[in-house]
Amino acid sequence: MVRYLCLCLSCCVGACGAQSQNVSPAAEQMEQYLGLLKGKAVGLVVNQTSLVGTTHLVDTLLSQSIEVKKVFAPEHGFRGEKSNGEVVEDGKDISTGLPIISLYGSNKKPSAEQIRDVEVLVFDIQDVGTRFYTYISTMHYVMEACAEQGKKLIVLDRPNPHGSYVDGPVREKSFRSFVGMHPIPIVHGLTVGELAQMINGEGWLEHGTQCDLRVVPVKNYTHSATYSLPVSPSPNLPNDLAILLYPSLCLFEGTDISEGRGTYKPFQQIGHPSFTDMPHQFKPKSIVGMSLHPKHENQTCYGLNFENMEVKREFTLKYLLDFYHRFEEKDRFFNRGFNRLAGNATLQQQIKNGLTEEEIRATWQPELKAYKILRKKYLLYPDSEP
Repeated sequence: MVRYLCLCLSCCVGACGAQSQNVSPAAEQMEQYLGLLKGKAVGLVVNQTSLVGTTHLVDTLLSQSIEVKKVFAPEHGFRGEKSNGEVVEDGKDISTGLPIISLYGSNKKPSAEQIRDVEVLVFDIQDVGTRFYTYISTMHYVMEACAEQGKKLIVLDRPNPHGSYVDGPVREKSFRSFVGMHPIPIVHGLTVGELAQMINGEGWLEHGTQCDLRVVPVKNYTHSATYSLPVSPSPNLPNDLAILLYPSLCLFEGTDISEGRGTYKPFQQIGHPSFTDMPHQFKPKSIVGMSLHPKHENQTCYGLNFENMEVKREFTLKYLLDFYHRFEEKDRFFNRGFNRLAGNATLQQQIKNGLTEEEIRATWQPELKAYKILRKKYLLYPDSEP
């Protein structure tokens, strides 16, 4: 099996701060979970981020004589080579012969047949701490399948690069989707292990069932720490800067503005063909493994380049509001995916009504305050949120 190299590039100075020291993801704490896997038939929910040092978790467990039966792959596939939204197919790993079962496409939840020969499942995937990043939706469905079929789930926890703050509107009930499975804010401030505990504890699985869950924690992690991901978590988040901007810029997916997909700097630049008075320009093109059919393909877009800008660790609407005001054909600005990403229909209407960011933020506060109180029940690590 291919060993994965560090893909994360350094971002502009000051964008991500100092790297937290001696943080060790749960996968590296083998003494904490190998005993739970010995003599068991194991299924792995993993991708290219599932490393123990520089060795993939699959390789590591096989070298320890763990009986790995199969691999379940999320969006972007087992090796993270599929572009956004591209269907992930079932297959077989060439090196190990292990069957690979897709959890992205028509099948998002492991079926009873698919986990019948598995006694325990292990989830080890790097998340980026936003509600609409689909790895946590995959985790939800894996938890649901485990609860229904009486299987144990072990979550090997990893740091959250946006774990130091909580922000954005809380998703409303009627806007549940694969990019918004849970009633949490856009930046939820939880690791996948903490979120798994919340999903269980709040009865968010179907019929309020609970999964037999064990979370193996990260060593030496705190929510105030800055963490630079050693491996790109998905094709369009190639470096620290893209990850830093992702919570704010992902909302542009629900608009006619290009968020840089179709270039080698996605989520580091935004633009539109009509903004010819703006100095920065780029041309989205089809890129296999990143974006096959990007917005405004083969058209020159004009806008902002964040590479040489000071970028704060925050969720902000300022870029969205600015580009909406610049956009002449207001009725074409939003597409039908915007409300799913926002988690409500209110934000779009507030922007159309001309509300400022401060006025919009004020409307989030009651639900956000309640969520912050709820969040504290499930924290595994020292917190920076008041």
